Formats: sequence, structure tokens, C-alpha cells
Amino acid sequence: MNLLPEILVKVTLFTIMLTLGVSVDNKNLLGWIKQQGFLLRILVASCVVVPLLALMLLQSPLTAGLSPASKYAIALMALCPSAPLTLRKAAKAGGDRQLAAVLQVCSALAAVISLPLLAGLFRSLFAIEGWQIDHADVAIQVLTAQVLPLLIGIAIRVYKPIFASRIEKNLERLANFLLALLLVVLLVKIGPDLPAFIATNLSALVLMVVLVALSLAIGYGLATGAGCNRRTAALLVAMRNPGLALLFASTHGGHLIGIKLAIITYVILTIALTTVCFKVADLFKPAYGNLVERNY
Repeated sequence: MNLLPEILVKVTLFTIMLTLGVSVDNKNLLGWIKQQGFLLRILVASCVVVPLLALMLLQSPLTAGLSPASKYAIALMALCPSAPLTLRKAAKAGGDRQLAAVLQVCSALAAVISLPLLAGLFRSLFAIEGWQIDHADVAIQVLTAQVLPLLIGIAIRVYKPIFASRIEKNLERLANFLLALLLVVLLVKIGPDLPAFIATNLSALVLMVVLVALSLAIGYGLATGAGCNRRTAALLVAMRNPGLALLFASTHGGHLIGIKLAIITYVILTIALTTVCFKVADLFKPAYGNLVERNY
């Protein structure tokens, strides 16, 4: 990415996380923090199970003909949990925003430990040169881009609730504008190359879809309680952190042509697949009621 998209990504993500922090219900947030067993299951799934699942898939026959750029892009996305857009997606998909906020912060902090350790495992198994991902690099990116603005927003809601209510709508409008602008900039930048990438990397697209679908199923299956909890958990497990992945792609995979395009393609497929899955679930819910949720 050149300088403009890079700056725009940082500003957009900071604004989104600040907006979400301002809008959360702090009483419900504290209630979810007490659910340690639930949170631990989802965190292990997001930070450990998905990367190991990706490792197994990348060693399977599905990788026949896979380009090095696509392979490393999938590996990086699997390694990087805690997508900044998870909270926003959860609110729009019928999830629980408070639960998403807790999972977001916890998975971001857990990534500081899990990502470098699992990157070492990938490096040794694939004999990759230069994947010395440092704990400090992960911590700085996660804390500044995600945790800090979210905590600032929550602090505003706690200590200045009237001010928070006053600025919430304006922050929401600003976040929407920045997100739309970012999408336009990225599409202008990668649009011309996207059709050719898709045409020559169909096997990579299949592998991405398989990994996202399995991640959604794992998150949904490990969650308990109401459907909104399950949707939130599924999103948290399936959605990865493209900011971290792009950062490490620039640092460690700059020689691989198409690696950033592959990462953005993974993001697009994830958003599309999660949207379709929840739309289909909404269509079947009136016919079958809440049978699955009642069984739990």
C-alpha cells in the first residue's frame, strides 16, 4: 500500500474502534467479562485453532498449484486474529455488541503472545526465511490501532455519559464516511488487478472459502446461549486482522508479488461469506424457530 491508503486505514480503524467504545453498554460489558469459560473457548478457537486448521489445510492436496503469495497470505490471515471490523459486523448481523467488544480486546491482547509463537511454527514447517515476527511489533500495532481507541471510547462513556451520547451519532457518521472512502480507495488501487488474480488463483479462493466456512462453524459451535452470542462468536473466530497481515506482508513478504492482493481478497471473501451465511440463517429461522438455541 502507498502512503494514502496506509494513513487512511489507520485513521478509519481508530475512528471505528473509538465509535464502538463510546456506544457500548458498560453494565453489559462487565457482565460478559465475568463469563471466563465462554470467553476462553472462543479465544482459543480464534488464536490457536484457526491457525492450526490453516496449517493443516496448507499441507493438504487443496494447495496443489497454489502460488507462494497466496499460500503466505492465507497463513498470515490465519495467524492474525481480532479483526477491527468484527464489532461493527456483529451489530449489523444480529450479534451482541458488548460481547464483541470484550472478545475484541481479549483476542487482540492474546495475539501478542499467540501470533509470534505460531509464526515460528509456520516458519519451521514451511522453511520460510524472515518470519521473525516480534512480540513488540504485534503489541504496538494491536494496542495503538484497536485497544487504545476502544478503551478511550469506553472511558468517555463511563465518565462523560452525556457527552458520549451527544457525539455518538456524529462519530458514527464519520466512521461510515471513512470506511466508504477507504473501500473506494482500495478498489481503485486493486480493482484493475483483481479479475486477473481471481482467474489465476481459483484454488486459493477455494481454500480461503473452506477456511472461513470452517472457522464460522467452529465459532458458532463453541458458543452457548442465544443466537446473537453464537453469531458474535462465529464472526470473531472467522474474521481476521488484515491490518496486521498487511503489515507483516510488507515487512516479511515484500518479494512475493500479489501477496497484498491475496490478503484483500481473503477479506472480501470473508465479508461476503459471513453475510450470506447469516442471511440464509435468517431465512430459515422463522421456519425452524430457535430449535438449535433451545437445545443449548
